[in-house]
This record gives sequence, C-alpha cells and structure tokens, in this order.
Amino acid sequence: MRPHPLLRAYLAGIALPTFLTLFLLAGFTIARQVFEVTAPLERVIVFPMAVAPNAWGLWNVLYVARHPRRWLSLGAHGALLPFLVAPFAYAVTRFVGFAVPEPVAQAFPYVFPVVVVVFYLVWKHVVGFLNELLGIA
Repeated sequence: MRPHPLLRAYLAGIALPTFLTLFLLAGFTIARQVFEVTAPLERVIVFPMAVAPNAWGLWNVLYVARHPRRWLSLGAHGALLPFLVAPFAYAVTRFVGFAVPEPVAQAFPYVFPVVVVVFYLVWKHVVGFLNELLGIA
C-alpha cells in the first residue's frame, strides 16, 4: 500500500467524518419520523453528508502533499478547517433558503472556538493516528 500516499491520506481524512455521518443520518431520521420535526432539514443534510468528509479528506491530502514544506503541526492544520467550512456551510443555508434558528446564530460566537479546539484535538489524535497507521505520517 506504499505507492499511493495521497490516496491513503484521503482515506485517512474521510474515515472519522464518514463514520459520524451514520449517526447524523440516524438522528435526522429519528427526528423526522419519530418526533415529527417539521424543519426542512433535508435541504441542508446533504452538506454534512457529502461535503464534510470530502473536505476532511482533501484537507489531509493537502497536509501530506506539503510534506517537505510543513510549517504547521497536523492539529493546527486541522484547526484551520472550520474557518473554511463554516462560511461555506452558512452560504449553503442561505442558498437553499434554510433559516438558521436564532439560538444557533446567537450561540455561534461561543461555540465556534470550542469547535476549533475539538478539530485541533481530533486532527492531532485521530487523523494523526490514521496517518501513522497508513504509513504517511
């Protein structure tokens, strides 16, 4: 498996968000069918299911491809990803006409730094472990 480091980097990057997508879809299905949530969640559910894993995979490919010129640790590199994904996610909600609930909009300035720290830790420990496991660290 040694000759394709960028493919292995992509697979290591998409592993965790793809796994978590299963739980997101299960939660969406339970909310829609059991609790009869009427919010148009299907308009925005595609973003975390399709874009997020690919963004993680491509972000890890970028990290591995810059191997000789790395100036950031893997955790710091991963912590930059929310700064790219959050504006894109907001644009998608505007484009499809999904109104962001007011409590979510008000909590964003407080939650976003926590998300950045979580991304740092996940990238440092989980993606770093997967990169080492696949021999691309």
